[in-house]
Amino acid sequence: MPDTRLTLSCGDYDRTRPLIDRSVPTPGLDLTVIPLPSAERHTRFVRNLEFDVCELQIAQYLGLKSRGFPITAIPVFPHRRFNHSCVMVRMDSNILRPEDLRGRRVGVHGHFNPIALWVRGLLQHEFNLPPSEITWVADGSEDVPGWSPPSWLTIERAPAGRKMQDLLKAGELDAQILSDSGADASAINKIVRRLWPNYREVEVDYYRRTGIFPIRHLVVLKDAVLERDGEVAAQLVRAFEDAKQQAYRYWADHRRSSLAWFGAEQEEERALLGPDPWPYSVEKNRAVIETVLDYAFEQRLTERRLDINEIFAAGT
Repeated sequence: MPDTRLTLSCGDYDRTRPLIDRSVPTPGLDLTVIPLPSAERHTRFVRNLEFDVCELQIAQYLGLKSRGFPITAIPVFPHRRFNHSCVMVRMDSNILRPEDLRGRRVGVHGHFNPIALWVRGLLQHEFNLPPSEITWVADGSEDVPGWSPPSWLTIERAPAGRKMQDLLKAGELDAQILSDSGADASAINKIVRRLWPNYREVEVDYYRRTGIFPIRHLVVLKDAVLERDGEVAAQLVRAFEDAKQQAYRYWADHRRSSLAWFGAEQEEERALLGPDPWPYSVEKNRAVIETVLDYAFEQRLTERRLDINEIFAAGT
């Protein structure tokens, strides 16, 4: 029986690189892998269903799934990060605590941005600050057909062509939620600082208390693919798992990194997150998935509270 031919678009990460360069076998699958930046990948898939399989933002997926969009996920989570480091406030503001964001104007890329989803849930459940008490300003589109803001949500659209950085410089925002929080994130704009300057300590404490390592992206398939081949979902999970394990083996040789204390960093993370901090299974991610399903409904990304069993393909 010939291998199932599929197009797959994903980010170019250490855990997906073995699929991109075909260095890991994919029994039963003939994959054409198209690595693309997140924004382009998500737009092309959601608007045109351009790929058979795609890495997609989890918030956007849940919004689409609850409205009958013909896609289904597999428990593969190629992008996950803690989010405290992404909250930036104006340097000249008196915002010192999360509670100080009450009544402020906060920039986001969109209501369905996964970092915004996680930060809103964090503010509501840990600091008693519901999203209804903040004015949100979005500089991107939602791409979730059928969604309209609930009556309690104040969300404005940035004028065409103006991004969060422009609005911050003009004094039209008090804070922003970045899409990335690399080492130079705060240096990009000299007028902002992190709300949690000791974010690593805060994120470690958050994980120890909650067991949550936030998921930002997962992998989805077109339902038409699943209808043609009931085995393809499980085959894809195995392929992604094999690629991830190859990445783990690659980084086991610390000489491959230019970081002076790469091995020490690995040891510290393993002590906290365990030997496989990126598990590709429903059961090992149950706490984080149930939490994101709660947040998605509370924030009305989804029209109802989805059940964990209906968002993943059978057999995975």
